[in-house]
Amino acid sequence: MDYTSPTPMGATEVNAIKYYDYDSSVTEDYRDFSNPCDKSFVRDFRKYYEPPLYVIITFLGVLGNALVIWIYAFYRTRVKTMTDVYLLNLAVADLLLLLTLPFWAADAIGGWTFGPVLCKINSACYKINFFSSMLLLTCISVDRYYVIVQTTKAQNSKKKRLLCSKLVCVIVWSLAVVLSLPEFIFATTKDSEDSTWQFCTMVYHNNQNNRTKIMVLALQILMGFCLPLAVMFFCYACIIHTLLKTRNFEKHKALRVILAVVAVFVLSQLPYNAMLMVEASQAANVTITDCHVSLSFDIATQAMKGLAYTHCCLNPFLYVFIGVRFRRDLLKILHHYGFVSPSGKLGKTPFRSSVMSDTDTTQALSL
Repeated sequence: MDYTSPTPMGATEVNAIKYYDYDSSVTEDYRDFSNPCDKSFVRDFRKYYEPPLYVIITFLGVLGNALVIWIYAFYRTRVKTMTDVYLLNLAVADLLLLLTLPFWAADAIGGWTFGPVLCKINSACYKINFFSSMLLLTCISVDRYYVIVQTTKAQNSKKKRLLCSKLVCVIVWSLAVVLSLPEFIFATTKDSEDSTWQFCTMVYHNNQNNRTKIMVLALQILMGFCLPLAVMFFCYACIIHTLLKTRNFEKHKALRVILAVVAVFVLSQLPYNAMLMVEASQAANVTITDCHVSLSFDIATQAMKGLAYTHCCLNPFLYVFIGVRFRRDLLKILHHYGFVSPSGKLGKTPFRSSVMSDTDTTQALSL
């Protein structure tokens, strides 16, 4: 993102310096320091940190999410519950988001060489799938709450809920497109100060007060973290309360799954969103004026952004492959294509539903 922070009250000397932002490579005209602040180290860190990390995340994420889509494509009658619909859309959203990472890795190495149109498209595709993924996680939490806590109502309205889930997915994708409009409008390429390379970034036209930048950041924090987190905490708290009251079920395994889902979401998303909050504060009212503090902030932001991306490759394992049903279906597909023998252990495993699988009444509580 590209912005010029307002000059602090009473400042008499202004020096333009290079400032690295976590959504792109570098911005310019950062005017909050009394002396020039050399941030070339941040670019070097990004060059060596992001590409290998993004390659690993993309490889694991594409493999996991492609397997999920493959299972749904192989078993066409499998998409018969709300959670199935949400999981399929989540896999598509995560897969499409992961496909934007190689472009950002290339940008970290040698700047943006793909032109302004692809810059805008790549930025928008990233945000569309980011918001879709987070909103679909919210929908999965609500559906699990409804199936486990509101068991009777859930059983009596299966067909209606399945139809509703498809409508919800259309709304989620449409909302994600709307939330990504800032990328369509403001994302573009910019030359570096020495004009030796370009970077893909958000360029706002009201740099004097940064209101647009603050609104964009606030929107991402609210819809991409705060809302999903609040819904997940409420739904899973109610689910845990219900599980603790049940008897004769392997509720400790179900509790581990729930805690893992919430823990991974918080640990991967909270640090990055905390950095977004600091940047929004910086845009609204200059809070970082020391060069060393700014360097540390930039490095931490780059690291936390990479951590946030890991959620895309972990989703298939958290929401899908922890369930015996998906593992059994995968084994059947592998056997169908001759990759495994029919005597595999999972092939003989009696069916037990996952807490993330939409099943009848109490079966949804066990793994």
